[in-house]
This record gives sequence, C-alpha cells and structure tokens, in this order.
Amino acid sequence: MTASLISRFPSAWLVGLVLSAGLAGCGSVHQDTFKPYVPEVVQGNFVSKEQRQALRPGMVKAQVRDILGTPLVSSLFHADRWDYVFSIKRQGVSAQNFRLTVVFKGDVLDQIESDLLPSESEFAGRLVRPRATGQTPKLEATEEDLKRFTANKPQEAEAPRPALAPLPSSYPPLEPAVR
Repeated sequence: MTASLISRFPSAWLVGLVLSAGLAGCGSVHQDTFKPYVPEVVQGNFVSKEQRQALRPGMVKAQVRDILGTPLVSSLFHADRWDYVFSIKRQGVSAQNFRLTVVFKGDVLDQIESDLLPSESEFAGRLVRPRATGQTPKLEATEEDLKRFTANKPQEAEAPRPALAPLPSSYPPLEPAVR
C-alpha cells in the first residue's frame, strides 16, 4: 500500500521530507548564535552620594533645584514632593536604578528619602563593561627589532636641493592708471 501511495504522489512525499528536515534543523540552532543590538537606555537625572550629602533640612526649593537639578517627577497632586529617578540599561551590564525623594513643607526642605546612592567615581566604575581577555599586541619595539629594521632598509643620502631663483620684486599695478 505504501508503494502505491509513493508512486501516486512522489512530489508530496518529497515536500514532506524537505519540510521535516528543515524543522529538524531549526532545533539545532543555539540561542547564543545571534545577538541583536540592544541600545543603551538612560532615563532621569543621576544623583550622587555627594549631592545627597549636600542637602540639609531647611533649604528652600531653589537651593535644592540648584544642587539636584530639575526633578524627573513633580506631581500636581503632590506639589511638595519631588522625585528623582535614574535608570540605565546597557547590553552586557546589569540594569542600575536609583531613586531619591525630597519632601517640602511649604517652600522649605523637610524630608529626604533615597536608595543607597553611589559616589560619582563608583558610578563611573560601574559603567565600564568587562572586556574580553585576549592577547594584547606588542606596542613597543625592542632594540633588536630596531636594529633589524635599520639593517634591512638601505640609507640613501639625500642630495642637496638647488637654491631657488629669487622672485621678482617688481609687480604690475592692481588698478589701472588714472588719466
């Protein structure tokens, strides 16, 4: 019976065989083979530990704005609360999120709430991606390398160039003579 089916529909069997081989090939591709580009996403204003330490209860809103910058979130419903949120997502590095909230009573700073904030140098150190270790190229030539280079290159004596003829010191007038 199978011989009669194969003889009746040879192209259908061939298509089925090609499809099953193609689907079997899809299972052998590793997920790490293709890595799409993931853009760097930076949102908010970074507030460092030094900026946080500069804040003191009793400061007015203008002083706080001078130290921290414009708040990322200032709500109409919470006019006395400013939120500073910062997040950075980069390919190959874990996401970093920092939050600082300042609460005012009237125009005066009353309360400060924040995550553990890094200093500016600590944050800059976190931005560096771990590099793949490989053999670094030799960037400095040894004395033997320099001697080999000068031995292979014949030194040509540069012939003195003939002195150029002096340029004329008399030039024609730029404007026509007036009569």
